[in-house]
Amino acid sequence: MWPVLFKLGPFEVRFYGLMYVVAIVVGSLLIRKEVKRKAIGLKEEEVMDFVLWAVVGGIVGARLYYVLFNWQYYLSVPLEIPAIWHGGLAIHGGIIGGLMVAYIYLRRKNIPFWKMADAVAPAIILGQAFGRFGNFMNGDAHGVPTTLPWGVVFPPDSIAGREFPGIPIHPTMLYEMVLNLCIFTVLWFVLRKREHKEGFIFATYLVLYSAGRFFVEAFRADSLMLGPFRAAQLVSLALMIVASTIIWKRRLWTKKK
Repeated sequence: MWPVLFKLGPFEVRFYGLMYVVAIVVGSLLIRKEVKRKAIGLKEEEVMDFVLWAVVGGIVGARLYYVLFNWQYYLSVPLEIPAIWHGGLAIHGGIIGGLMVAYIYLRRKNIPFWKMADAVAPAIILGQAFGRFGNFMNGDAHGVPTTLPWGVVFPPDSIAGREFPGIPIHPTMLYEMVLNLCIFTVLWFVLRKREHKEGFIFATYLVLYSAGRFFVEAFRADSLMLGPFRAAQLVSLALMIVASTIIWKRRLWTKKK
């Protein structure tokens, strides 16, 4: 593992943060390409504004989601709430926060939301893949102990290593990274090249990611809990049902008339 990329005096650049930067840069390039191909109507500088606002909304949403599920702890140390550098970001909260900000931005620009959602869906899932690799290098978002040959023993100074010292565990962050890359391949190299109604690519992203996350979450050791249930599984199940229903009722896979 390599959580800290390098240090400059008292400052340190972490690998996880680098993955965020890579995700934003690569995602911006993909979105610009799709905006131009789909003739959506945003200028290049507006695309960058959109990406940056959506990223800010995503980070705030991811943090608030995590804090709400750990409210008793943060109630005792409220100054830790904004300390995202100490860890504590939840992807489902990030998706919700990013979508809310994106919707407001696009509405002000009179840009069709679902058309833009299709353009950004591949970039979102690819960014999530980069993020999971950052989790692996950081030693968090980890799994439970396993006897399988690909179990990973994390360093004792990592989050996973402190919880399971010297014990092989499921590298759930790598499971999800591979899953996300597979979904990106389907969205970018298959679906975007076919004709369909607006919203199909984004809804498919929600279905595929939620199904994969539901499965991977069963092996996580650090799940956020809602009573006796894993919150991520409940949210994933809800997203699968809603997105699948929308796809079916609106026949999103069919060509737009």
